[in-house]
Amino acid sequence: MTLNILLLEDVHASATPILETLPGAHIVRLKHAPDAIELASLLPGVHVLGMRSRTALNREMLAQADSLMAVGAYCTGTNNIDLAAASERGLGVFNGPFSNTRSVAELVLGHSIELMRRVPERHAAARRGVWLKDSRGSNEVRGKTLGIVGYGKIGTQVGLLAEAIGMRVVYHDIEARLPLGNASAAPSLEALLREADVVSLHVPQTERTRLLIDAERLAQMKPGSVFINLARGHAVDIDALYAALKSEHLRGAAIDVFPVEPASNSAEFESPLRALDNVILTPHVGGSTVEAQRNLGVEVSEKLRDYLLQGAINGSVNLPTLAVGAPRSASRLVHLHRDQPGVMSQLNRVLADADINVSLLHLETGDGMGVAVIDLSVVPNEATLTALRGVDGTVRAFLAMNAAD
Repeated sequence: MTLNILLLEDVHASATPILETLPGAHIVRLKHAPDAIELASLLPGVHVLGMRSRTALNREMLAQADSLMAVGAYCTGTNNIDLAAASERGLGVFNGPFSNTRSVAELVLGHSIELMRRVPERHAAARRGVWLKDSRGSNEVRGKTLGIVGYGKIGTQVGLLAEAIGMRVVYHDIEARLPLGNASAAPSLEALLREADVVSLHVPQTERTRLLIDAERLAQMKPGSVFINLARGHAVDIDALYAALKSEHLRGAAIDVFPVEPASNSAEFESPLRALDNVILTPHVGGSTVEAQRNLGVEVSEKLRDYLLQGAINGSVNLPTLAVGAPRSASRLVHLHRDQPGVMSQLNRVLADADINVSLLHLETGDGMGVAVIDLSVVPNEATLTALRGVDGTVRAFLAMNAAD
């Protein structure tokens, strides 16, 4: 069997040697993000799809993917993928949430220094021929307080780097987090905003974080402080931020993500922040480094490989985590189903009727989905596979390649 793998948006070459270990792998690469018409024509016959953040994989597109088994999101976010539709079709979706951590953290520190030194407006003035040589409102970051909103994988790394250059770190998170280094938890978001000289946002995209930083929150920030958002565009009221910067309540800001972003590099970027000199604007490149892309190529491809070869589910954004070792019998069945009573008893009945013994069973459920990974004494024939796929509640069933081959 040929395993057709389509990689879009110039996925890093580090993905190739890992994906080539899949039996029958045939890899096709595209450098661009196809539009809906082109994508619909490309998807039929594809078994594994690799993409980044500019490809829109909605329910309509997934309906065209008649052979698709898994999706690799070679990026951190998966907002461009209809995860509910993917789950309904039994597709494992895997992303790379850890690969760009260092890249984002470094950029936050760079922005902190530039904003505290008023580099953006001096740069803008110099390009207009104006020489702003003075020390007014220009400070070292050493001894200043960095407030981290969202103390997850990136927030913790930002804190450690900030401490290394002499900053004091406070953080706020809705979950209890163990502080790293000398960081301390702020009693509330308001307390953090009132105390911090630099506020950096590192929150996920949820309804709870929508417009988290609005006019009220911006007013709570210390006069002359700076604000950095390399997390999610929907979390900040851009008009309110514009007003806080225009009035000089805030010294400056660095924004990498926006509520509405251009669909391509040829489309115009529109934002009221373009009119201000005390803002660093970047086109969603917080994690866009060669190192991060290389790491993404490895991280996501390894997850895809382990899923297809062994049925292991590690870091899927829509399927429950399931750790399994190498197959121990002639074949391994991966059975994705709706989390409902009776599925396992039906599977056992089909296997017993086919005189197939079960040597190992892993089962995990979550978010309405169940995954069973079952090592079988023999390779089931087509009739048995058809019966297994016909079990009530089944979404998808396939043989792991490492055992089946």
